Amino acid sequence: MNFLTLDSAAIGSAVVLALAFWFIGGGYWAFMIIEMFTFLAVSAVVTWVGTPYKKRKKLYQKNRTAENVVANGLAPLIFACLIYFGHLHSISFIGYAGIFGFIGSVAAITADKFSSELGVLDGTPRMIFTFRKCKKGESGGLTAVGLLAGLLGASIIAVTVIPFMLYFGVAAPSLYTGVASVLVGGFLGTVVDSAFGFFENKGFGTKYTTNFACSVIGGIAVMLILLA
Repeated sequence: MNFLTLDSAAIGSAVVLALAFWFIGGGYWAFMIIEMFTFLAVSAVVTWVGTPYKKRKKLYQKNRTAENVVANGLAPLIFACLIYFGHLHSISFIGYAGIFGFIGSVAAITADKFSSELGVLDGTPRMIFTFRKCKKGESGGLTAVGLLAGLLGASIIAVTVIPFMLYFGVAAPSLYTGVASVLVGGFLGTVVDSAFGFFENKGFGTKYTTNFACSVIGGIAVMLILLA
C-alpha cells in the first residue's frame, strides 16, 4: 500500500509521528499536522514533475521509506517537544522558540525537497565547496535552478504560516519578519543539505543524517531571527 510518496512502513511511521504531534503539540497540534501534510503533498508533486526525464537519468525515486519519515520528521518533533516543555512548566519563551523552530524545520525540508527534485531538471551542478562540475543528483551539488526551487519550497511554507500568525494575532511588522525568517531558514536548510552532502560523499554520514541536519539548522535559524 502506498500513499503519495510513502510506502507501507513510511505510512505507519507518519501516523505515529502525527499522533506524537497531537499528544505534545497542545493548541498547535492541528497546525503542525497540517504543515507536515503540506510538506508531504508538495513533495509528491515535485517528485512527479519531470518523471520521464528523471527515469531516463535514473534519478527518479517515487517511494519514501520509514527512514525518510524519521529523517525529515525528527527535527520538527524535537521542536514540538520544546513547545510541550514550555507549556508544561509555564515558560512561554521556550514554547515560542519551539513554534518558530518547528516552522523553520518544515520550511527547510520542503525547500530541500524542491531543490533536489527540481534542480536536476536543468543546469550543470557544481560542488558546493570546490565548484567542480558533478553529476546531477550527486550529494553536495548545487544548481541555480535548484536554489531557486528551494526558495519556492520555503515560500510555500511561509504562505501557509500567514493564516496561523493572523489567527494568533500577529500583526505587521512582526508578520513580515516571520514570513521573511521562514524564507531565510528554508533557503539556509537547502544550502546546509548540500554542505553536509559534500561530506557525505567523503564517507561522513548518510542522506538521512544530512536531511536531519538540514531541518535542524533551518529551525534554529528561524528561532534566532525571531527571538533576537
